[in-house]
Amino acid sequence: MHPQPISKPLWLLLATCLVASNAWAQTHPTMKVRELPDALKQQWQQTKPEMNENSHCAAAFNNQTDYEKMTFKCSIYIRLSAEGARRAMRYCEEDREKKHIHGPCKLVEE
Repeated sequence: MHPQPISKPLWLLLATCLVASNAWAQTHPTMKVRELPDALKQQWQQTKPEMNENSHCAAAFNNQTDYEKMTFKCSIYIRLSAEGARRAMRYCEEDREKKHIHGPCKLVEE
């Protein structure tokens, strides 16, 4: 006896639940572009034309003026938005540790 194939509506429901649960579990802190120091805003403006709907950038800084204590990392050429967010945060955290930045990494939103 062969198992019954799963119907298309059931597949869609399962996929939706998986995406929703993954999005809920993968929430990251965010900041608006206007909150970035000027130096990081410039990096955002240079990077933005290359980005698509799945791209993400993350930034961390101690204050608005100490460029040595800032990081801005992006995941641009990516197929899945959640993976882009995870990678941007991971790249940011790695650089934040190297530079001894006390501020947390946050995803940058428009």
